Amino acid sequence: MSNRMLALSLALAAVIGGSLAHVQPALAQAGATAAIAAPDALIKTLSEDVLAAIRKDPTLQAGDVARLNALVDEKILPYVNFEKMTRLAVGRGWREASTEQRQALTREFRSLLVRTYAGAVSAAKDYQVQMKPFRADPSETDVTVRTQAVPARGDPIQLDYRMEKTGSGWKIYDVNVLGVWLVENYRNTFNAEISRGGIDGLIKSLVERNRALEGKAS
Repeated sequence: MSNRMLALSLALAAVIGGSLAHVQPALAQAGATAAIAAPDALIKTLSEDVLAAIRKDPTLQAGDVARLNALVDEKILPYVNFEKMTRLAVGRGWREASTEQRQALTREFRSLLVRTYAGAVSAAKDYQVQMKPFRADPSETDVTVRTQAVPARGDPIQLDYRMEKTGSGWKIYDVNVLGVWLVENYRNTFNAEISRGGIDGLIKSLVERNRALEGKAS
């Protein structure tokens, strides 16, 4: 498994695949809620809880897509802005998309992330996440939280998160892995798909890629 694949699985586990059942109680006991938690504190809590969930759940270690999707639906939506992530990845084509097309793009992109990295999640159990110093003015509404995934042996892997402050709290909308931002990486591919077949062409391509990944998993 390449370092980039492993790093993406770690980052995306924190974004889309982890059990956050203990996040709210832990923050509540500290006299806070997820909605008002500092961005670095939220990432730290999510990362630790995600890795703990992976270590104790054999189905997550096996990359069970249904399990990952269930956890996304139940737990993760309050913490990640999937629509913004998709909008930024699609780029200028987003403005041309109808409401139905935007919904399809967001749905298929999220599914693609889950399916692409599900098989790599098992390796995450052998890593620890370390927070890097975080400095931001209290008035800032868009920040980057920097971390690294540290293996028992080998070099640390850079994992950074772009987050925005919304009315419902801080939300993740992009992930930097080994110096490459997830949104930018996908935008190059998506722009090429849109140039060839428009928004519907991109949606069709995402659907086909998800079907192909589903077939490999079955």
